[in-house]
Amino acid sequence: MATYVVLAQFTDQGIRNVKNSAQRAGQAAEMARSFGCEMKEIYWTMGQYDIVTIVEAPDEQSFLSFGLALGSAGNVKTQTLRAFSADEFSACIGKLP
Repeated sequence: MATYVVLAQFTDQGIRNVKNSAQRAGQAAEMARSFGCEMKEIYWTMGQYDIVTIVEAPDEQSFLSFGLALGSAGNVKTQTLRAFSADEFSACIGKLP
């Protein structure tokens, strides 16, 4: 499974309904599962981003489908970072000349 760090900011709609954010997170986790993904962690943060999640997905297509479905709900806009474990990173640098 590939790991992704998702940085999210509330949209105008999302902040107007911020009281429902924890409930929406549960719904997002269920949605993730419907695409074969798993939200491993979710944090509400202060600063540039309002929410940070860790998501695992079996492939990029599954993650993309989940991300599009999440974005189309209109509560957050996201930026995604592909994350690599120490073992995955070591395998990558092991291929360097």
